[in-house]
Amino acid sequence: MSGFDINKVMELLPHRYPFLLIDKVIDTDNKEYLTAIKNVSFNEPFFQGHFPGKPIMPGVLILEAMAQATGLLSFSSLAVDPEKKLHMLVGMNKSRFRGQVLPGDQLKIKVQLTRNMRGIGFYHCQAFVDELMVAESDMMLSAQDKDI
Repeated sequence: MSGFDINKVMELLPHRYPFLLIDKVIDTDNKEYLTAIKNVSFNEPFFQGHFPGKPIMPGVLILEAMAQATGLLSFSSLAVDPEKKLHMLVGMNKSRFRGQVLPGDQLKIKVQLTRNMRGIGFYHCQAFVDELMVAESDMMLSAQDKDI
């Protein structure tokens, strides 16, 4: 049960600034769960237009941060080589937003593997600011060849 820093995150995920939405992993068992952090800064490019005078992190980017955290867990839970495969989001169900994410917040993302069936991982994801759940979703990821 340990985490890893941004260098390991960038080793596993293909995303880069401004679309890399995970800063570090603070806890994982590498098989069934992972907890990641996204530090939300006022300097994020999306705050210029969402919304001027009342900056709020877009819900789709909260979902994207959860999907990226799910991808990090997928590399270890499904024993897939990140040099050869990408984890692609193939489905999302029961997505709900329950609060806002503002500049200065720390978004804590918790991902739990619920099952693995025929190469598709099923995950329950929750995002928190402090102790308040701001979003949740059930996501499905599939490992696909990088050369597609």
